[in-house]
Amino acid sequence: MKIRIICIGKIKDQFLKDGVKHYLDRLQRYAETTIVEVEDSRVKDNPNEADILKSINEECARAMKLIKPSDYLITLDLNKKEFSSEEFASFLSKSLEIGGSNITFLIGGSYGLSNEAKARANSSISLSKMTFLHTMTRLILLEQIYRAFKINNHEIYHK
Repeated sequence: MKIRIICIGKIKDQFLKDGVKHYLDRLQRYAETTIVEVEDSRVKDNPNEADILKSINEECARAMKLIKPSDYLITLDLNKKEFSSEEFASFLSKSLEIGGSNITFLIGGSYGLSNEAKARANSSISLSKMTFLHTMTRLILLEQIYRAFKINNHEIYHK
């Protein structure tokens, strides 16, 4: 099994880097899990809508170059379905079946995802209605993927 997480931007905070490494190490027992970082676009202070749209489109264009037509793509989108951990475990299992044991998650940058990226997605999920730093989102997603594998394997972790 392979899980790839494409993220816009790099993590700067060491505590987040450490957390991401922690869950990547734990996940290797279940699936080859990799993170691919895509350069984010610089936006001026107080950007207007056109600046934001340009940034989103540039970032997602770079990310979309990494996604093959055969990839099963799941985007993270604040406005999509939220899951309980048990529901996400079931969703992940089904997604791996549909994706031939290979799935790709796409986490947008500060301003989200382009319409092209959203249209390409095979599925879209929300981690919460709350807004998280996009760099923190990858840590939260990794922990939930790890939790899902533990749930699906009937192992102690989820309480």
